[in-house]
Amino acid sequence: MIEYNNIVFSIMQAMAVLFIFMIGVSVLVVIWMYIADISQTAQAIRRNYPVVGRFRYLFEHLGDFFRQYFFAQDREEMPFNRAQRGWVYRSAKDLDTTVAFGSTRSLKGTGTIMFANCPFPTLGDDAVKPKPLTIGSHCEKPYTTASLFNISGMSYGAISKPAVLALSNGARIAGAWMNTGEGGLSPYHLEGGAELVFQIGTAKYGVRDSDGNLSDEKLKAVAAHAQVRMFEIKLSQGAKPGKGGILPGIKVTAQIASIRGIAPGQDSISPNRHTDVNNIGELLDLVNRVRRVSGKPTGFKTVIGAYGWIETLLEEVTRRGTDSAPDFITIDSADGGTGAAPMSLMDYMGMPISESLPLVVDMLEKHQLRERIRVIVSGKLINPAEAAWALCMGADFITSARGPMFALGCIQALQCNKNTCPTGITTHNPKLQRGLNPEIKALRVNNYIQHMVHEIGVISHSCGVKEPRELKRFHCRAVTESGRSKSMQELYPEYVS
Repeated sequence: MIEYNNIVFSIMQAMAVLFIFMIGVSVLVVIWMYIADISQTAQAIRRNYPVVGRFRYLFEHLGDFFRQYFFAQDREEMPFNRAQRGWVYRSAKDLDTTVAFGSTRSLKGTGTIMFANCPFPTLGDDAVKPKPLTIGSHCEKPYTTASLFNISGMSYGAISKPAVLALSNGARIAGAWMNTGEGGLSPYHLEGGAELVFQIGTAKYGVRDSDGNLSDEKLKAVAAHAQVRMFEIKLSQGAKPGKGGILPGIKVTAQIASIRGIAPGQDSISPNRHTDVNNIGELLDLVNRVRRVSGKPTGFKTVIGAYGWIETLLEEVTRRGTDSAPDFITIDSADGGTGAAPMSLMDYMGMPISESLPLVVDMLEKHQLRERIRVIVSGKLINPAEAAWALCMGADFITSARGPMFALGCIQALQCNKNTCPTGITTHNPKLQRGLNPEIKALRVNNYIQHMVHEIGVISHSCGVKEPRELKRFHCRAVTESGRSKSMQELYPEYVS
């Protein structure tokens, strides 16, 4: 008994010594922080309130993570609110997406979209799935697909290996295509088995020679993959028109550098435009070069700002002949997303698709090129209603990047430009990637795409049409400044020849 008491006493003594030591260390740390804070001149809060002032920066950082859970209302947050994200999360998990008691969405704000329901909606037996549509009918290898909702450009590098695998597998299961983003073709894009759109960015990663110019030999090598169905020349993207891709050096691993043809560990900064494209003629020349070498449909992606150049381009196509036309135009919205962009461009540059989409569609109609040039649209179209609106305005296909990211488990932590994404989607840290299981997440991506297409169909049938691409502008309305809604047909009259 005495020996037992001695052991207990010895343990208590050791714990007391450890406790005193920890207090001592803590006091020393506080003293060091006090001296450091009161001596520095960079931050006024820390200088005026040593030690305590540091909590301000801690709370500011934690706010990014907890604001959405404790303080924001369902429809308050930007860029995506809880209601928008919640629908994606539920659909990705194949859970019930219905709601009860009433909508929390206000119908009063200017620009609010609503659909004109038909008194005799389409019966389930009469409804049909989206019909196959051909892109690049003039090509050696045209692309015919029934896919309506697809995955927009996200480079391997901007997103992780397990994220690419999950997205590619999910797209394959759902029958959708996946855009590679401007970072080149990775083995994980191919391993997933999805049909791919290879994006050629301003740095021409994956198809560039040693001088950074487009290489026909490498272009042929990419086109040799049967999964690569189209090529998209990226002129600009919604979050940063006039600025090239930005991948911080911390995310440029040896493998990513090899795929892109650059040095590892260094910032990957793409030029702000294609150095070999100075005018409309050279853009069409590049489109036709890629199409000739690859034999596959080729178009371009852009944000509409100075829209007069689209008119000039279509006039030049008419002069050269319809064979010279791009096979598609991808219109990105000014409120598009990215991993890293200057706030001055993210917040202020370019036109949203609410204006640019009907404008481009009408120009195509005016020049009788609407059937020749397909219209793909992207930009915050993560829920069925936004996608259905785009179809009403004339889009042929919808693409989204952030919707599939939410399906992967993205929590909108706003860490994409760092290597610290807590869900493993935009980080190359193996410890953080461990939480992203590609097999499980692929199923969630598939579920999300299937739910999107299904509910776009639900809206379509309520409007009285048999399939989503039959939606027209008069099926959709928008609230005006007077507080009354008007048909989109009235707000954006379709061009009539």
